[in-house]
Amino acid sequence: MATATPGACARRSGSDATGSDAQGRAMAAKVATRPPAETLSLWKREQARLKAFVVDRDTEAWQQDPAFSGLQRVGGVDVSFVKGDSVGACASLVVLSYPELEVVYEDCRMVSLTAPYVSGFLAFREVSFMVDAVRRLREKEPHLVPQVLFVDGNGVLHHRGFGVACHLGVLTDLPCIGVAKKLLQVDGLENSTLHKEKIRLLRAGGDSFPLMGGSGTVLGMALRSHDHSTKPLYVSVGHKMSLEAAVRLTHGCCRFRIPEPVRQADIRSRGYIHRTLGIGGTPAPGRERSRKAPRPRAGPEGVSEELAENQNSEEQSPEPRMFKPEGASMRKETDTASARRVLGGAAVQGQPREHGCREREPRADLH
Repeated sequence: MATATPGACARRSGSDATGSDAQGRAMAAKVATRPPAETLSLWKREQARLKAFVVDRDTEAWQQDPAFSGLQRVGGVDVSFVKGDSVGACASLVVLSYPELEVVYEDCRMVSLTAPYVSGFLAFREVSFMVDAVRRLREKEPHLVPQVLFVDGNGVLHHRGFGVACHLGVLTDLPCIGVAKKLLQVDGLENSTLHKEKIRLLRAGGDSFPLMGGSGTVLGMALRSHDHSTKPLYVSVGHKMSLEAAVRLTHGCCRFRIPEPVRQADIRSRGYIHRTLGIGGTPAPGRERSRKAPRPRAGPEGVSEELAENQNSEEQSPEPRMFKPEGASMRKETDTASARRVLGGAAVQGQPREHGCREREPRADLH
């Protein structure tokens, strides 16, 4: 499958370069700084407002079919980061055929973060890029819009019952499933001895147990997604789908531990970073994801990235993929898209947009 080549990026000089460097430093400082209390309060109000629109039941006929008859397209989103760069990231959306799980559409784009990571507010850092990717797909290839989106994060399993999977689902009006790799300890849920014993009792792929909080509400399911994986996934409702259907579909989309839509979005976003920054060795699409640098740990709700570093490791989830470019400097394209589709087995290359770039010397709770 051919991949679109990133657009040309001209080097800036003189006062333009100086101004860009200063702007980049200011942006990095903003992203690394904990938001003021007024901003966090605004974010909480926005979550509460949008939460009223969450639908936690099946809304499509295919969701109630044991074999998901009628489901043809599943999507996955991911955001990957560059090591040492607190601003630059790559947002990706992939669409796979179902049940074949072959990639039929891919959109990767370098983006600039404008908000820091804060436990409980991941959506305000990343979800806008995901929404933009879905919008571009609807405009370019509406017949390839996924019937469900997998999100590398939590849904209703969240401090306020409105994680990134819910946020994305409500804003796109698409069914969404939250899939986290580590347990978010909210509403009395703990990675305790009892919890670990329940995990040991998951004998085969598809086995699961409910995650019931102290309030008596089932917030999600711990799922053994693959026969050869001993670590569970934590599945929760994002939007317009029941928990039972979400767990069944997650298991059905796992060739490895991670659901294939999310795994492919990860692989392609990392590969795009390699190509954009001129780093060789794009990961092979058929291989399981490589090890990643640790994510900021999820401390108490509302704790910023810096403060969360010292919190309990049980609340940690892996940081998105990070890459360090070779050499002392690198070139980064901040708004170059690479999109492609595969129709009838032939790859059709999307048209990348060209913008200026500049020379320049990335989540634990997943919600």
